[in-house]
Amino acid sequence: MKRMRGFEKISAYVDREFPLPRRQTSRSAGYDIYLPEAVTLPAHTQMMVPTGLKAYMQDNEYLGIHIRSSMAVKRHLRLVNNEGIVDADYYNNPDNEGHLMLALYNDSDEDITLPKGERVAQGIFYQYLTTDDDAVAPKKERSGGFGSTSR
Repeated sequence: MKRMRGFEKISAYVDREFPLPRRQTSRSAGYDIYLPEAVTLPAHTQMMVPTGLKAYMQDNEYLGIHIRSSMAVKRHLRLVNNEGIVDADYYNNPDNEGHLMLALYNDSDEDITLPKGERVAQGIFYQYLTTDDDAVAPKKERSGGFGSTSR
């Protein structure tokens, strides 16, 4: 069976016990992402939080990363970029193996500790469309990890 899309642990986290992302109900769009380790986010600061995960998908898809509403409303956390976009060619890139990182910001006046296993974000797989002239413009191959296409 051909693999279409899914999640794997990166090599540095393969021996750690934490669940792979999963949908909680049959009609959930998002796959809940569990923290592989406890983390403390200082008040009013931004932090890159590791997930220990990478995602594979089809060439015409991307993974959208969204904060879970309970984290935003109850814990005052947000994703710095509102929605993370993970391109298909991020998987297994040479810089960081495609490690999904959560750029979180703590909007509260207190430090927030999230325990190992906390469901912080969710990933949703999307298909995208291209323009008629997309094939005309030359494309580079991904040469790095997080944020590398803006180099």
